[in-house]
Amino acid sequence: MNHSIARFFLHFHPKKVRVEAIRFDRTFGLGGIAALLFVILFITGMLLRFAYIPSAAEAYDSIVHLQEEVLFGSLLRNLHYWSAMLLVVVAFLHLVRVFYSQSIFEKRRKNWIYGLVLLFLVLSANFTGYLLPWDQLSFWAVTIMTNMLTYIPLVGNGLADIVRGGEVVNENTLLRFYHFHTGLMPFLMIFFMSVHFWLVRKSGGVALPAGTDKKMTDVNPHLVYKEIVVALILLLVIFLFSVFVDAPLLEKAKPLVSPNPSRAPWYFMGFQELLMHVHPTFGSFIIPLLVLVFFISIPFINYSEIKKGEWFYSSTGKQMTIFSALFAVLYTFVFVVFSDTVLDLSNRLSEWPSVLSTGLLASLIYVIPAALFIVYLKRKKQACRMEIIIAIVTFILAAYITMMLTGSFLRGEGMQLIFLI
Repeated sequence: MNHSIARFFLHFHPKKVRVEAIRFDRTFGLGGIAALLFVILFITGMLLRFAYIPSAAEAYDSIVHLQEEVLFGSLLRNLHYWSAMLLVVVAFLHLVRVFYSQSIFEKRRKNWIYGLVLLFLVLSANFTGYLLPWDQLSFWAVTIMTNMLTYIPLVGNGLADIVRGGEVVNENTLLRFYHFHTGLMPFLMIFFMSVHFWLVRKSGGVALPAGTDKKMTDVNPHLVYKEIVVALILLLVIFLFSVFVDAPLLEKAKPLVSPNPSRAPWYFMGFQELLMHVHPTFGSFIIPLLVLVFFISIPFINYSEIKKGEWFYSSTGKQMTIFSALFAVLYTFVFVVFSDTVLDLSNRLSEWPSVLSTGLLASLIYVIPAALFIVYLKRKKQACRMEIIIAIVTFILAAYITMMLTGSFLRGEGMQLIFLI
């Protein structure tokens, strides 16, 4: 029986694998960690269903009852919540690792697209689960995010109504999110994860640089033992963290009383911060759409040379990554402060249509200096196309993280910068 179980799990791997492919610093185990977190979430989520009541009148009380009256109920909710938060981070880092290690070309193009889909599903699963406690934190976070959908041209209002189940966040929204979170999202994630793993096997596993030692070794025990160790460490860390740190729960949702400040979920705070500086149509639709199209197109651009498995493509690519990240952080923070204190385009250009003043013009004020910096790097480093792409991706990621952290930690009452209040 044990031998049969072992053979079943070994179907996830070939019998032998290259020694270089199982070095921890090749992948950092991020894909496996993400998969294990999903398993933890699936199991804890199924158990939480026995205590949770998906109605506006009873949802909050059922969470309180779970935490205070059910044996290990608080630990169970903590495990589910913190595993979900960690999954967002790990899924993001996994996608970043795949990009910077040049593992997105040729046979791996499809998997890059599936990776983007999986990241979207992870965020969607977190977002739909975020509302379920029905407290002030979750209610107003979801209200903010669903309101952002209304700024999408032509279909925004209809799309927001479909997501909410009406014109405002209410019990219909809660029930809808509950079924999305516990039914549709797990099914979609299992499907796309299966396709993702299959494509990894089909493409030959971990991408390795040309000229890497081709020595092979048995998957069992050399890789399997490493996976077990990483899994045990993850379980220990997430368990201990859940024992000592409770998942947040504010007072019961009050649809007529908005907290000050009202914030989106932390992983969407970059979008909320962006909306404070550009027109909503640009911040919630045009800019995200352009970034998404760019990310999808990266593996399909023509390059003079492809270096599969080569971190940062080259030493020049590594330097451009560092310079782009540093510039993006400093420049984005300066732009945020400048926009809050000096720019004020809505008043300075009040006679202009807002889509031009706070939309197009504000976007260009940010984008043009950033583009000039990338051009400067290109010329100074004599960078090739792939190295330029790396610089642009790095700038986008660092800029979003800066806005996310600014919105999460540096905004006080009225969403004012705390050092300017």
